[in-house]
Amino acid sequence: MSLDEIEAELVLMGEKKFRAKQIFQWLHCKRIFDFDEMTDISIQLRKRLKEKFCTKRLFIAKRLASSIDNTVKYLYRLSDGNYVETVLMEYSYGHSICVSTQVGCKMGCRFCASAIAGFVRNLEPSEILMQIYETERDSGLRVSGVVLMGIGEPLDNYDNVTKFLRLLSDKNGNDLSLRHVSLSTCGIVPRIYDLAELHFGLTLSVSLHCADNDKRSEIMPVNLTYNMNSLIEACRYYFERTGRRVTFEYAVIDNVNSSDADADRLADLLRGMNCHVNLIPVNTVKERNYRTARAGVEDFAKRLGKRGINATVRRTLGSDIEAACGQLRRDAIDHSTNGGADN
Repeated sequence: MSLDEIEAELVLMGEKKFRAKQIFQWLHCKRIFDFDEMTDISIQLRKRLKEKFCTKRLFIAKRLASSIDNTVKYLYRLSDGNYVETVLMEYSYGHSICVSTQVGCKMGCRFCASAIAGFVRNLEPSEILMQIYETERDSGLRVSGVVLMGIGEPLDNYDNVTKFLRLLSDKNGNDLSLRHVSLSTCGIVPRIYDLAELHFGLTLSVSLHCADNDKRSEIMPVNLTYNMNSLIEACRYYFERTGRRVTFEYAVIDNVNSSDADADRLADLLRGMNCHVNLIPVNTVKERNYRTARAGVEDFAKRLGKRGINATVRRTLGSDIEAACGQLRRDAIDHSTNGGADN
């Protein structure tokens, strides 16, 4: 609930509006989720809050820590028994967290593990936010950046995701500037226009992965609905409205989108745009046969550079713990289906 929503509820309960700010700060500043511990609120009000409201928690089902680069991957069990994944990453400037926005994914990208176990439901704003709060509690670290690039398509859960962003940045609570947030989408075009009008100031990160409509449709079914041309037009609009440079994610896949001709097509597509291309060695997924040669990614970047396109190769984090999202959830579902017990 937003601060305004809590205020409205308290007024209906016959309470003073200022109590809402106290409760909001207990939740988002002090990270106290038990009403009994909100000690500057009367015992009577605490009792009424317990009768009327609840705070849903996340439970750590599995925690994997990399011995290479301090990346930590969490498998969280939700209150309904479903699972999502969260990744904590260490950089020179601080710690960033990658959060999930849905239980599963509908988009069906061929190289992604998140869609294999199927789509179940959208995450509530609190469930997205609690991935941050619980990870900070467990790690003892403060997160300085947030990436919406875990399980799910954020713009397919638009209302909950935008409410999460407002909660995350509320000056009365967590107060994280949305300039430190990156939202990754496979390209739901109408929602990119909607997002541009909100002027959140976040970075739009678009999973492009091909510069040819036919090829992109083969590996990303969303392209059949919102083709590449309409997507690029929406990205140009996003920059015009927000002044924020768009990042294009491009997973370089051997024998799919890795040729010199593919690099040339990508450069032609993005010519004149204020953008950055983030090249990614594709993650190994056991159900898929996609592979990437690291040298091929470097060569791809050099070719783009010669064509005037700003491109870098993403640093691979947590490779020893399979930090790419979707794999732990899939294994947990398989384990449960086969009669295993969770810790």
